[in-house]
Amino acid sequence: MLGDLGTAGLAVGLACATLTALLWLRVALFGTAVRTARIGTAASLAAAALACALLETALLRHDFSVRFVAENGGRHVPLYHTVTSLWSALDGSLLLWLLVLGGYAALLARRAYPPRLHAYAMAVVSVIMLFFFALSTFAANPFRPMSPVPVDGPGPNPLLQQHPAMGVHPPLLYAGYLGLAVPFAFALAAPLAGREGAGWVRAARPWALVAWAALTGGIGLGAWWSYAVLGWGGYWAWDPVENASLLPWLTATAFLHTTLVRGRAAWHSALACASFLLVLLGTFLTRSGAVASVHAFTDSPLGPMLLGFVLLAVLASTVLTGRRAPEPARPGRPPALSRPTLALVNGVLLVTIAAVVLIGTILPLLSAPVSGTGASVGPAYYQRTAVPLAVVVLLVMGVAPAVRVRDRSAALRRLAVPVGAGLGTVALVGLLSRPGLAALTAFGAAGFVLTGLTGEAAYRLRRPGPHRRPGRLGGLAAHAGLALVAVGVAGSSAYARDAEQTLRVGETLRVGDVAVRLDGVERTGGKETMTVRARLAVTASGRAAPALTPALRYHPARDTAVTVPAIRAGLLGDTYVTLIAVAADSGSATVRLAVNPLVGLLWAGGALTAAGGLLAAVATTRSRTRPAGRGERPRPTPVAAGAGAET
Repeated sequence: MLGDLGTAGLAVGLACATLTALLWLRVALFGTAVRTARIGTAASLAAAALACALLETALLRHDFSVRFVAENGGRHVPLYHTVTSLWSALDGSLLLWLLVLGGYAALLARRAYPPRLHAYAMAVVSVIMLFFFALSTFAANPFRPMSPVPVDGPGPNPLLQQHPAMGVHPPLLYAGYLGLAVPFAFALAAPLAGREGAGWVRAARPWALVAWAALTGGIGLGAWWSYAVLGWGGYWAWDPVENASLLPWLTATAFLHTTLVRGRAAWHSALACASFLLVLLGTFLTRSGAVASVHAFTDSPLGPMLLGFVLLAVLASTVLTGRRAPEPARPGRPPALSRPTLALVNGVLLVTIAAVVLIGTILPLLSAPVSGTGASVGPAYYQRTAVPLAVVVLLVMGVAPAVRVRDRSAALRRLAVPVGAGLGTVALVGLLSRPGLAALTAFGAAGFVLTGLTGEAAYRLRRPGPHRRPGRLGGLAAHAGLALVAVGVAGSSAYARDAEQTLRVGETLRVGDVAVRLDGVERTGGKETMTVRARLAVTASGRAAPALTPALRYHPARDTAVTVPAIRAGLLGDTYVTLIAVAADSGSATVRLAVNPLVGLLWAGGALTAAGGLLAAVATTRSRTRPAGRGERPRPTPVAAGAGAET
């Protein structure tokens, strides 16, 4: 029953999305049927919400006649992970994808922009919804019947049941990915809208900020989840699917920077389109089985369809942005030492990093037809190419607060204190620890940036008026967070130490001033899980610390064993212990002990960056858009070709 209702709901959603795309096209061409088009958008969202609700109900009721529930649900699964099972596998995740995209479409439909620009943008978003409704209806329908109907299911992948982030991380990522569909839609709509399209950048920027903040939070949360669950002690492996989330973040960051530069329509269009095209490419990589990754879904028949849609979107972007909307005459070239110039420089650097990461990510796909197996690159490739460029981005970011004044000599004087702080940081860290050139440069750049941002924040907080706008303070917070992330990455990379050893009861493993002693091994469990824990006494700098109990957990339903690391987080670093194996006869345990300095700054910096981006997004959205009234045709708001420097 639920399966039939769900399939019918998807079919209705597909019909609504098709009709809605045609209605918005009619609005753009003839200026009529605005209210009907809005109703169609709301109906598409309602269909996506209904499909999600029906699948969630099937999961909660353990309706194993629905194939998705039979393959991903289970009576033994806790309630929280039963709810999050909706997006734990390919077919259900597409429903969440549709729900988030439908939410953005409904919000966009209620805003007021120049009528033709708005209508064409809505038509583009509706076409995207149409495609994903078609995928869910015909190729990835989670409501397909299961025969014979099993008594129970295996539950979701055990790795997805190890951490509460499963409830937040995928929705946040989807909010970031699909939010980038709105700037993409505006970029394609602008040349079609004629003169009305000239202000599309200003209309798109708040949406890009919201998407960027969500994507930042999703990436940061995913890194923390990986660190806390996978047991290898790291947080970023340059995995293809990890890179697929980083790529649109890089180009979206470049877009936000270049929107501060007037008269760069080609850049604006290219970056807005590239950001969402990279989202679609990441969708292909994640859901086609084209790459091997712990984060990817299993092989599916969606690969050719997704690739075809990516190519179609690339073609549409190339054709439409090639005939850009008219723009005002470009203002005179800004001084070399100015915020617009620095924003453009950072935009170029970010695009270069994205190109480097993209090459490394898709190299196996490109080389497979030639080599037969597909060449690949490891973390060393990215560390030699992307990381040095990221340090340069950090340095350029640190110069920006000093160029608030027009006088070049005054700007150079304002740089004296941050430069001194950066050099002092390099000298102090180099004398105390000798971390290596890359980490030393990152520490110095972070000291330079944080000092400059602190001075800029103090200046703004002392002055009334626009200097204290939340959007500008949010931008400062986001930049400060990125500097903290750099410190966390540099510290945890340069100073991390680890050792692995098989211990008998009473024996000790030591790394630096941290030691763990095996006090015993415990076995617990039942039908659903069987767990083996190692009880470890911990000392740090000769003082007793709270005990740690890393574990191995076996899930019979999935025939899968997962590690459950034990972590003692501290202000200056983490103690990270993983249980590798246990000898059944002797009671000995193989343990890996790692000390990860400064890794907490990575999480704090990521949270600050996302919060700063969200503050800037909320402030910008409130100041630049308003909802249209019921039945009212969206009226144009005054927009300019460039965007104000909110951050």
